[in-house]
Amino acid sequence: MKTIKTTALALSVVLTLGVMSGCGVTKDKGNTAKSDEKASQNLNATGFPIVNEKIKLKLFTGKSPQNGNKFEDTTVWKEYAKMSNIDAEFQLVPFESLTEKRNLALASGDYPDAFYSARVPVADLMKYGSQGVFLKLNDLIEKNAPNFKKLLDKYPDLKKGLTMPDGGIYSMPSIYSPEYLPMLIGTPLWINKNWLDKLNMKEPETTQEFYNYLKAVKDSDMNGNGQKDEVPLSGMSGIGTIQRYIGGGWGFGNRGAVAHQYVDMDPSSNNLRFYRTDPKYKEVLQYMNKLYSEGLIDKEIFTLKDTALYAKGEKGLLGAAFVPHPQAVMNQKGYVGLGALKGPHGDQLFVSVKNPIAWPGAFVITDKNKNPEATLRWMDYFYGDEGATFYFMGQKDVTYTQKPDGKLEFTDEVKNNPNGLTLDQAVAKFTTWPGGSYPGYVQEKYFKGSESLPESIDAGKKASKNLIKEMWYSFNYTESETAFMSSKGADIHKFITETEANLINGTASFDDWDKYVANVQKMGLDQYLSIYKAAYERYSGGTR
Repeated sequence: MKTIKTTALALSVVLTLGVMSGCGVTKDKGNTAKSDEKASQNLNATGFPIVNEKIKLKLFTGKSPQNGNKFEDTTVWKEYAKMSNIDAEFQLVPFESLTEKRNLALASGDYPDAFYSARVPVADLMKYGSQGVFLKLNDLIEKNAPNFKKLLDKYPDLKKGLTMPDGGIYSMPSIYSPEYLPMLIGTPLWINKNWLDKLNMKEPETTQEFYNYLKAVKDSDMNGNGQKDEVPLSGMSGIGTIQRYIGGGWGFGNRGAVAHQYVDMDPSSNNLRFYRTDPKYKEVLQYMNKLYSEGLIDKEIFTLKDTALYAKGEKGLLGAAFVPHPQAVMNQKGYVGLGALKGPHGDQLFVSVKNPIAWPGAFVITDKNKNPEATLRWMDYFYGDEGATFYFMGQKDVTYTQKPDGKLEFTDEVKNNPNGLTLDQAVAKFTTWPGGSYPGYVQEKYFKGSESLPESIDAGKKASKNLIKEMWYSFNYTESETAFMSSKGADIHKFITETEANLINGTASFDDWDKYVANVQKMGLDQYLSIYKAAYERYSGGTR
């Protein structure tokens, strides 16, 4: 198995300096939050309850389709409210509209005590941390977060990745143990093995064989209902997930196509490469266009929501799909994961690899919080083994059992639900981790999500055969570089995304490829690459 270079977990960029006063808490010159005297006296330094007199927290919260409609009704949060004496009110916002509503809340000043599972980006951590809207947690972590502090001490790169250039830590992340490789493999490509067998075809190993399979599904009534309603290929998160995976068949994204969607390393020159305008990348898009124009990719892929995708899967319509696990989210058996596909030039890379810091801004405390110490203690519990086991597994001998060798296993009520619920649906009754983005620490010993199922382990083994040899974590930028990347850089990204979508769906012509590349160049590509190079040199030189 190839290994991923984990020299750093850096996700930091330089933030704009400045301090703005907040409400409900006082701050010293270091921008560190402190509760008022009454809140401090109410706090217990260790153990439960966290506070003597009950307090309430309002949390802006991202919601996945796999979650229930009210977090407070789940076993974990009901029991934790009793243990901690803290009532949490989760103000749920679907992930589809999360960014818009989070930005609106911050811009208007109408935000709650904390952001939970709200996918706060690094740029916002810096921006609102410097303004004092997000509280600086350094001192609070030292005094009130022993579990999280142990992780920072154990993984120095974790601390580097969360520490902003002003020295402040403004969030608690969703982090996967660097030792837990299956969690670092992105959403796999699952293929319907039953249909492969009916077609007398082997598992595709090349992009051509994959096309042949999709074409056969399109031309056959694989589910036997007398209708050609099969969807050969679909996936969550739109066309980008498919495109990223296919790009590995041309060798693109060779330093990790999740964190670095536009730049990798040119193997012929060992220089940085903006690969989305590379002549060979045109072939990737032409392959995608071929699939789409022949009806082999879901016609709704550009607007498809995860709930609609899962509904198609539950009806047995999908020949291949990018989802966490077909049985877990669609109640479908008979799928197997594929590794990397070999492209026409012999390239074969699995590039959809996650960073161990999956969501750096998973939990953020705001300046409206009157009990920051208690809030941090409340969150810290889930970064320790006891709290994490509770969060991911539920209650012993109710939702999980412990084997003589110490391994944990869900009960049949969960893994073989008598009412036909999927794993995620059964789990959603007692906890809220399905869908991801939660603040917490994922380890193999207590995380039994779909990534830990045998089929996922097997898919991970296949992917590892052609896993990228080195992965870059996100680079850091100076203040002026950040300004460019958030303006002209963002314009370049948007223009590329829109043009590529049009090339794939056929509303734009590949005859205009050179004109398209020239337009990207005019938008400031040279400066973009210059900034990327400077950030890469700081990254590789360790001066972060």
